[in-house]
Formats: sequence, structure tokens, C-alpha cells
Amino acid sequence: MTHSETSTRLPIVEAENTAAWFAANSQSLASTVDEHGAVLLRGLDVTTPAEVAVVADALGIKRMTERESFAPRSTYAEAVYSSSGWPPDEPMCMHHELSYADEVPSRILFGCLVAPKTGGDTEIADAAKVLDALPRDLVDRFAAEGWLLTRMYHEIGVSWQEAFGTDDPSAVDAYCAGAQVRREWLPDGRLLTRQRRAAVVRRPGRDTSLWFNQIAFLNEWTMDPVIREFLVDSYGPDGLPFNTAHGDGTPVTAETVEAINAAYDQVAVGEPWRDGDVLLVDNIRTAHSRAPYEGDREIVVILGDPVRPAGHVLP
Repeated sequence: MTHSETSTRLPIVEAENTAAWFAANSQSLASTVDEHGAVLLRGLDVTTPAEVAVVADALGIKRMTERESFAPRSTYAEAVYSSSGWPPDEPMCMHHELSYADEVPSRILFGCLVAPKTGGDTEIADAAKVLDALPRDLVDRFAAEGWLLTRMYHEIGVSWQEAFGTDDPSAVDAYCAGAQVRREWLPDGRLLTRQRRAAVVRRPGRDTSLWFNQIAFLNEWTMDPVIREFLVDSYGPDGLPFNTAHGDGTPVTAETVEAINAAYDQVAVGEPWRDGDVLLVDNIRTAHSRAPYEGDREIVVILGDPVRPAGHVLP
């Protein structure tokens, strides 16, 4: 296995798209991800969602179906998705995929079918380093209280039918009950949910604490100010498609969001996409983001190896 490491410190491996290569290198790839949180495979030259799925299977990734998505995706095959629908001129802030769910993917595979003309990098941030970079009083409060995610499913954003993969309210009720999500059906067909989660978790199998949440990304202060003002004027402060708060319900300030994003920026690393690249990410160990871009950008996403981090779901 030919291995190189760029100045960004994101490991890059020159790979071969053969069963024999994966059989010989899967263990070393797992060790690289364990050490660095991610690895970029270059040379696989994937061109279709099906080819990305083959790579996931070769790496032994158990695919999982996404529930509670925050943005729309296209589905290419069972548990094989497009990247989240997000305006290309707006950054997608650092986050751990489904960090608010009961069951979260421990690994994510990104396959680049078409690299953008400019920008669009998928950067990663080591969650332990982020924790160390944050103000101590901020960490202490969130570690003690957790964080609260509130979602309003209505005509703005992802519908509850899309998010939960069903049009049966009783199926949503059963899911929410099992995942400790408080739900409230409103008279006009809207659905309001709230869930409290740990902001800091232990790395599975390690004595390491990680900043694992979407407090900044899903907060109202991360929205474009014009869009936020329009939504608040149209639906009221409780009508935003999503918002976050401290675990006791106290609103998160803009200054807190800025501090969290600054910590992410301090430790973020990345590498520009090339057509055919595949990026394997430890979703518990590292957060990821997406930079604004120009031109076409087609990324296939596979969420895999679901886990339930200890102490993650709070009452």
C-alpha cells in the first residue's frame, strides 16, 4: 500500500480497485483511520453509485438507512445516497452525521463521481482536538447538561415523511418512543420533536473524550441572516426547521456558535477532491464539513456500521 501524507495531514493512499488489493490492505486502512480519523483513497476511479457501494462492501461496511435527515438526499440504491441538498454557495459547517439520533453511523464513505470546478472540499476535524480547543467553561456546561435539538417538520425543510421514511404517523410515534425523541403532532399536520443528547462522548474502546454534536451547525445563528429573519417573521421563533439549545433549554448565543466554529477551523484538515476519489471517515472520531463550490459536484454517501455511544441519549 503506497501511503503519502500531505501538508494538510489528511492521509492519502494510492489504491487499486481490485478485490485482491482490498483483501491485502483492509487492515492497514483500518489502522490509518484509527490513527488519523480518515483516509483518502486515490486511484479507485469510481464513476457510479454502484461502484462506490462495491468499495463499501469490500471494506466490510454495514450500510445503514438514514432516519431524521436534516436535508434532502437522493437515493441511488438501498442505503446509497447523494450528498445532502445544500446551496453550493453556502458552507456546510462541521458536524458528525446523525449525532442527534439514537443510533449513529460509526463510519461514512464518500465517493466523488464529479469533482467541482473550484472549492467543495470535504474537510475533517479531530473531535478530541476540538474539545481541547474550546473554552473550558463552554465545554463544562455542555458536558454537564448536554444539548437539545428542536425540529419543526412543515412546508419548510425536510418533511417528516422524508425524514422518517414513512407516511404513517404511528410508525413515527414508535420510532420516537424507541429513540427517546419527544414528539407533538400539531393540528395543522406539523410535527414538533425535541431530543436531548450528550455533547461530549467517550471514544468507543478508548479513554478519550470527544466533542460529538451538531450544536453549532443546526443552530439558528448559523443560518443566513436574511433567511433566518424571513423564517422567524413567517413562522415565529418556534417555527424554524431546526434549532439547538443548552440541555436545560437555554438558548445558545451567537458568541457560543462562533467559539465552536473557531475551534473547528483551528484543527480542520482537508484535500481537494479529484474525480474517482473515495474518502473513508470515522464519524465518531471526526466531524466533517463542505466548503462552498462552483461547477458540478456529485458525491455518493454511504452511512455504515451503526453504534449507540454510551451515555449519548439523555432523558
